[in-house]
Order: sequence, then structure tokens, then C-alpha cells
Amino acid sequence: MKVLHVLDHSLPVQSGYAFRSAAILREQRRLGWETVQLTGPKQGTAAAAAEILHGIEYRRTGGRAGAISTLPLGAHLDLVQRLRHRLRGLVASEKPDLIHAHSPCLNGLAALGLGKPLVYEMRSFWEDAAVSSGVTQEGSWRYRGSRWLENLVLRRAQAVTVICEGLRREVRARGVPEELITVVPNAVDAEQFRPPGTDGEAAKQRWRLQGRTVIGFIGSFFAWEGLGLLLAAMPAILRRRRNVALLLVGGGLEEGSLRQQAAQLGVASDVVFAGSLPYDAVAEAYAAVDLLVFPRLRMRLTELVTPLKPLEAMAMGKPLAASDVGGHRELIEDGRTGILFPAGDADALARAVCRLIEDGALAARLAGEGMRFVRARRNWTDSVKGYAEPYHRVLAEVSA
Repeated sequence: MKVLHVLDHSLPVQSGYAFRSAAILREQRRLGWETVQLTGPKQGTAAAAAEILHGIEYRRTGGRAGAISTLPLGAHLDLVQRLRHRLRGLVASEKPDLIHAHSPCLNGLAALGLGKPLVYEMRSFWEDAAVSSGVTQEGSWRYRGSRWLENLVLRRAQAVTVICEGLRREVRARGVPEELITVVPNAVDAEQFRPPGTDGEAAKQRWRLQGRTVIGFIGSFFAWEGLGLLLAAMPAILRRRRNVALLLVGGGLEEGSLRQQAAQLGVASDVVFAGSLPYDAVAEAYAAVDLLVFPRLRMRLTELVTPLKPLEAMAMGKPLAASDVGGHRELIEDGRTGILFPAGDADALARAVCRLIEDGALAARLAGEGMRFVRARRNWTDSVKGYAEPYHRVLAEVSA
């Protein structure tokens, strides 16, 4: 079986989207499936038509934006046209059995009508991500238009895969029959993410945090991650546990405002902005951290979509505290694999963190249970096998 994957972006971009894509390709190849992978124009300007990373060749969509990109919605139409042109060539040369397009919906639109069955993977809702980023407002013409395009692709695909139960419910509510929807959940590579072998104190030296209890967040600095809430909780945490520091690994549009907030709160000396790290250096950051906090704010996106980072933290044997949004509740069992606190409540966040710091037995138990959960139920080897059923089903329909 040969599968042509259509991706928004891929490695070397450092994002949960790129990491999930790389894991899917790796595991599908281990299953004996042949994969071809194409990224869209949002990957950025490529020097070559293809790039090999970790033994996998990613085809790129190059070329310059056309004149249509200057018109209203023109950039989106231009992206679809350029990607569709590239796909036509790959369909003719590679002769895949099916196309697997991954959200956003523009990738699915480019893949429609090319003579191959389409499996569409919903990882998030494009329109809700735009709201969460402040690009538009719920109910605006842009929001409604994005939602209409998403629904078009969902209803025309021969099968739909989603990353969590929240998205399954939403896709079903949009009119896609239950039997066409398959959940292939986020997972981790159990071999890559395991309790760090390096000494925690040694790892802390890189950021001059030796001797301190380190709270950590590792990920992208999007508004919905709630990092402002975590900073707002720091004064209360420091009043109760003075020898605490916060290590923020990653970056994004929010970084400037977060730095300003830390200074205004008087905690700048207790907060380290480590910047983005190469993927193979992230293990050192996990080694330096004593506990992880995921303070996502409550909104449609965080209620429906499960993140990847809490699973990585569990696999690394780290205790964690997280807000009680729907995406977290699907991953974390309160009091067993982590602590959940009311979303948006800085005082509750501070209490949860201090509880983990002060109760070492609880922290160790949660870390152990979390690690066992991930290894047993959220590993990529087992998760990616979930694609077999929708793939074989759509191919059987074509040959019938």
C-alpha cells in the first residue's frame, strides 16, 4: 500500500504538528506501507524540491505566490492552486493508492478530485485556532467561511481521522457518519521519551538553577496555553516556597508580553526564558524540571483538542498539574496520573503546584502512574496501527 501524505508543514519546523507527522510516517513504514510526503507552501521557501530528514524524504511545494494572492482570500486560493499542481504531478509519478491529507482544510481541498480516495485527518479546527490567536472572532465572515470549507472537506472525504474523542464528537455533529470517523490519538515514542538518565542538578546548571525546585513548561507560547496565568501564580508560589524557579522552554508571539508581565510582577529573576531548543536537546530540559504545568485556558479549541506535551511529560516520568479543560481531561486522570485545577484560576494553580512540591510521595506516585499509562496506551506503535481500518475500507470501496 502506498500513501501520499499532504502536510501543512513538517520537520525541521519544531511543532507538535511536525512531531506527530514524523511519528506517523516512521510507524507506517515499520508496518511495511510505502509513504510519499508533501508539504504545502507554508513550510517556507525551500532551496530544493525535496529534503531528507531522519531518513524520510519530504517533497516541498515551491514557487512564488501568484497574482491572485493579492486579492481577498487570494493567499488561501493561491496555496490551494500551488499545492494542487504539485499533487497532480506526484499522483501521476508515484501512483499512490490513496491520499491522506492532514488539516487544515486547504490541504484537503487541494487533494479533492484527483482520482484517488481521500482520507482527511482533523487535528484541530482552523477557525477556532484563528480565534484563539486573535486573528478573527467567532461568528465573523472569516470564521464562517473557514468552517464552511472545513465542512466541505469533511463531507467529501471517503474517511475522516481525528486525534481525540472531542473532535470525533464535533465531526459527527457536523454531519459525518459515525462509521466514517476513526480516532488515532496522540502518543509518544516510548524509546525516545523515557526518564532522563542525566542527573537533574547537572541539567539545571545550564540555566543556573541548581539547588532550586524547577517548575517547567515546554511548548509553543500561544495565547491559549495560559502562560500568563502561570506567571500570575508565581508570586503566591514563591511566598510559600521561596526556592522555586520557572523554566519556560519554547517561543512564540506571546514571549514579549510574558517577559513584560514577569517584570511587572517582580518575578523576572525567578523565571528563565530558555528559548526554543533543538528537538534532540529537549531531554535536557525535561531533566532540569521537577514538575510540569499546563495551564491551558478554557475555549473551544482547548475543550475539543488534546495536546501532545502532557504525554511527553508523563513518558519522561515527571509529575504534572494541568487545567481541567476537555483536552486535558481526556489525557489526565485527576489524582492518578496528574492534578487538574480549575482553568483560569491562578490561586488554584499555585495550590496544585505547591501540593506537588510539598508531597513527594504524591508526586512520585503520579509520575509512576502517568508513565505506565503512556507506555501501555499512548505509544505511537499501537496508535498508528489505527489507520489500517480506514485505509483498507476506502481501498475496498474503490475496488468493489
